[in-house]
Amino acid sequence: MSAVSVSWSEGSWTHEPVQVETDGEDLLVTAAEGSDAWRTTSYGFVHDSEHALLRPLDRKGAVEVTFTVAFTDQFDQAGVFLRASATQWVKAGVEHVDGAPSVGVVATRDRSDWSAFPVPSWAGRRVTVRASRSGDAVTVRVRVDDEPFVMIRVLPLDPDLEVEAGPFVCAPSRSGLTARFHSWEVSPADAALH
Repeated sequence: MSAVSVSWSEGSWTHEPVQVETDGEDLLVTAAEGSDAWRTTSYGFVHDSEHALLRPLDRKGAVEVTFTVAFTDQFDQAGVFLRASATQWVKAGVEHVDGAPSVGVVATRDRSDWSAFPVPSWAGRRVTVRASRSGDAVTVRVRVDDEPFVMIRVLPLDPDLEVEAGPFVCAPSRSGLTARFHSWEVSPADAALH
C-alpha cells in the first residue's frame, strides 16, 4: 500500500496559529511568538504552545511531512509532531540553532530530551520528515530534496497509546515566522529498521 495524501482540512490544531492560508497545494502557517513544545529538562520551564495540525496515526502507520527550510531566527522550527498527551509526545524536524539549520528530535515522556545535528546546506531546501510507528518504537527518517531517507532516531513508544500526528511549527524567539508545508502523507509503517 502506498502513501495517501492528507488534506490540510483533516487535522485539528493543538494551538491555533496566528494565520493559516493556502497557496496552491501548499499550507502557509504563521506561528505565534514564543510558541514551543518542551518540558523541564535543563531549562526548567514547560512550553505547551506549539502549532501542530494532528489527526490519528495508526499503531502500524507512518506520517510524512514536507516543508521548506526558511528559518532565520534562533529556534525557528518545523516538522512532524506525534502526540499521545501533554506529557508524552515527539517532535522531529529542522530547527535553526546557533545560526544554522539542524536536524533533530525532541522525545518527551514527562521530561524532554533533544538530539540535534547541524545541516547548514539544507537552508532554503525542501525537507521531508518521516515518523514510522511499529511495535514499541517510532523510527524517524529525514531527507532533503529527493535524496534517500536517512534514519536519525529510534525511540520507544508504548504500542497501546493512541497517538495523533501531523505537521508542526514553532517560533520560540520571534514573531513573523511563516512555515511553508508542501505535503502531508500517511502510509503503512516501514517494513524494516534498516
